[in-house]
Order: sequence, then C-alpha cells, then structure tokens
Amino acid sequence: IGVPYSDKVESLTSHDWVVAEISSFQMETAHTFHPKISAVLNITPDHLNRHKTMEVYIAMKEKVWKNQTEQDYCILNAEDSVCKAMAQKTKAKVFFFSSQNVLQEGIYLENDEIKIRWNGKNENLFHVDTLKLLGVHNYENIMAACAIAICAGVPFEKIKKITKEFAGVAHRIEYVAEVGGVKYYNDSKGTNPDAAIQGIRAMNRKTCLIGGGYDKQSGYEAWIEAFDGKVKKLVLIGE
Repeated sequence: IGVPYSDKVESLTSHDWVVAEISSFQMETAHTFHPKISAVLNITPDHLNRHKTMEVYIAMKEKVWKNQTEQDYCILNAEDSVCKAMAQKTKAKVFFFSSQNVLQEGIYLENDEIKIRWNGKNENLFHVDTLKLLGVHNYENIMAACAIAICAGVPFEKIKKITKEFAGVAHRIEYVAEVGGVKYYNDSKGTNPDAAIQGIRAMNRKTCLIGGGYDKQSGYEAWIEAFDGKVKKLVLIGE
C-alpha cells in the first residue's frame, strides 16, 4: 500500500523531504539508515512469527533512530512505556506526544483539544471535532504527524489547515457506504490485534465485525475483551 521509495529515489534532490514508513523487516538489514526526524508511535506484539521474541522486535524498531545525532529529532509516545524508555537511549532531541496527560514540553490532547508546548510556544492547534478522523489512536497519529512537521519547520497555520482537510487513507477505518441505515467501514489495514482493537474502539454504535487473515502468533484475548458488548455479530474467515 502506497508509493515505493525506489520509485522516487532517482528523482530526489537535496531540497526534498521524504516521508517514509519503515518496517521492522527493513531494519533487519539496515546499518547506515539515518533520518533527520524519526518517530516510534507505539510498541505492541506484532510479526512474532518472524522476529520470534518481543526483545528482537523492539531492537529492530530502535534501529530507526540508532544513527541519529544531537542535530536530529525523535518523536515518541509518552504513554507507551517502551517508547518512553527510548528517550533515554537516543542521542536525538526527543519530542513527546500524549493522548492522556498534559506535557510540559511536547504535543498533547486535553479536553478534546490538541495543544502544543515547544521551544517557548504554547498554542491550541485544533479541537478534535474539526477533524475528519475517528478515535484516540488517530489523534495520536495526528499529534505525531504534527510533531514531525513542526521539526521540519512547517508553519503552524499550514499544519492546522492540512490536518483539518485530511480524510484518512485507504483501508484504515475507511468509510465505504451507508446502506439501509448501516454504515460500512473498511479497516483491513488492522493486521494485528492492537490495530484491530483501535478500529473497534472508534465505532460509535453496535457493530457487526468481520475478521480474518493468517496467524502471526499473536494473542487475541485483548481483542475479544475490546468488543465490550459493542460487537453484536462476529464473522470469521480463514487464511
């Protein structure tokens, strides 16, 4: 899903910014990767059929900032204990985001307002009701994206404008249609229990849930607990 970096690399100049999603698989063989700005949004069990242990998976995630220096930036989730611990390891300037607590420095959610305190600036960016995306996990994604843009020097006003216009991407709680009073959402990018849990949490009515795919050796207890009476029908399809 998306545009391969290899499609663009030959046309890039020294004035261009590349925004790339880097997988733990890619990090296995990456030794000189050095982004100007890195971000680790959360750590939950995933791809254990490949990495075997959480320790190895976390180590692959940490490689995204391993080569960064004091001149670089690292965006981290203040509410994820593994991410928070990375702040003590990276040499980069750490920019925290939080959906649960007011930060002395960083970007955070308070009373449904996304606010920022950074480099002496203290400002309300926007109210979540003005956004087109659903769910606290999306507010976290938005805060991380805003933090990246701020570190790249993008003006606040442009960040506000673009964020309010953004309607999401394909397969991530993507609104499909309303038929007979039933709203359909495509969340097929939710390929691990944690991602699927966020999709359920974002629903604001009784839900019929279709789940399937191949087993990546994850546990599903938390996924089932997240139904919380909201999921009235469960349809399961195999690999």
